[in-house]
Amino acid sequence: MSADVPHAQVPEMLDAWRMVTARRGVAGRLPLSSLGRLADSLVDTEGEDVVYSLDFDRDALQVPYVELRIDAQLPLLCQRSLQRFLFPVKIVQRLGLIRNEADEAALPEDYEPLLVPDDGMLQGAGLVEDELILAVPVVPTMPGTEAMERDWPAEEAELERANPFAALSALKNKSD
Repeated sequence: MSADVPHAQVPEMLDAWRMVTARRGVAGRLPLSSLGRLADSLVDTEGEDVVYSLDFDRDALQVPYVELRIDAQLPLLCQRSLQRFLFPVKIVQRLGLIRNEADEAALPEDYEPLLVPDDGMLQGAGLVEDELILAVPVVPTMPGTEAMERDWPAEEAELERANPFAALSALKNKSD
């Protein structure tokens, strides 16, 4: 995916079935500030835009899909150092387009299901945002901070406070 993708005017809503039939795709950039649900997981929305493409087609088994390609740098707060860092995200995900949940079983193993509304309309930016939300780690840690734990190990008293059952274990061992 090229970093020089223009700020294309991508339609807000895409007709999934028409896009599949025409084997069409869209590509563009989204500012982080436009992704409100994702913003809650970020330190701020400063930085580069999210570059993406959505390509609609059918595979050899005639299963309709949309392939998402996303390239982003998400500003996160490292939970070890409490410093802002850019978390690189590169996603290539194929979503099998289904009309109802029963169709999910027929999807190839490497497809994620995407339930298409009855009107067939999908929000392109919403698909990109959903994938980025899933890409954010539960506990963000900046690369290179692993050494902090090795250099400054937790004290024994701290470890006991972290494990409330340690005291019970010690009592049990004394009674044995």
